[in-house]
Amino acid sequence: MQCVFKTQCISRFVYNLYMQINQPAPKFSLKDLDGREYHLTDYQGAIVIINFWSAECPHAARVDLGLIPLIEQWAGNVHLLQIASNDNETTEMLKRVANERDVHPILHDIGHKVADLYEATNTPHIYILDADGILCYEGAYDDVTFRQRIATRNYVRETVESLLKGTQAQITHVPPFGCTIVRME
Repeated sequence: MQCVFKTQCISRFVYNLYMQINQPAPKFSLKDLDGREYHLTDYQGAIVIINFWSAECPHAARVDLGLIPLIEQWAGNVHLLQIASNDNETTEMLKRVANERDVHPILHDIGHKVADLYEATNTPHIYILDADGILCYEGAYDDVTFRQRIATRNYVRETVESLLKGTQAQITHVPPFGCTIVRME
């Protein structure tokens, strides 16, 4: 990695220390669009899917269509924390789209601090934690790409079902595919 400023190299190095597969995920707390505070530690003992989400990204909308029914199917054994980190999406826009898609709660990451901590680059960008808060998977929801429009694998389903059976996921990282998180600083 080539660095323009020393702080970029130092910051990148520090983030990498936190985001390691089979290591504890960084803790955070964020407020939802109605001001209710959520803490990652509140979900200790359950599988957690963290999804960096966007109101404007068509890939995030597509993933909502598949992910929400899976969360319902896993009925309380798996929790979904959807995080909106795009600087260009207003609270009003997030509320409107969350209501249209019937996805709740949406946690608002103002200033993209959690996205930076987790090194999230896209929407969607998925992180799956086991019941002990250990990062087990990071990356794409499924294998859809620009060249492959129909999914043949669902990495989230595979990972969560492995964890529910008490086994390790076969795949722990696939580069995320979607829209870039908008950082306006």
